[in-house]
Amino acid sequence: MRDHSKLRAFELADEVTLLVYRVTQNFPKEEIYGLTSQIRRAAVSVPSNIVEGCARESETEYLRFLEIAFGSLRELNYQLGLSMRLGYSEALEYSACEAKVIETEKVLSALISSLRKS
Repeated sequence: MRDHSKLRAFELADEVTLLVYRVTQNFPKEEIYGLTSQIRRAAVSVPSNIVEGCARESETEYLRFLEIAFGSLRELNYQLGLSMRLGYSEALEYSACEAKVIETEKVLSALISSLRKS
């Protein structure tokens, strides 16, 4: 079993999740069951899948959960961009989230690539 807390990808994903919750607090109340909920679910899915993957015995399953986490991260990136275009978040908030999401994508992608090579 792997220790997720030692992974930089997990640390970044956790930071993204906390940032997303702060940013979405200011979204319109009518979006609580819509875009707010979607964004938060996608954000929580990233570190959750990393943790679940680390708990798996096989390398194949571990890789599969990391790939799911990466997919959720890409979904989140789109949803954050959409919220910006809809005027739900300020440019500064969006930029901070986007930068952290992109950094997380790079680290997670490198981890996935290294596992595929081995």
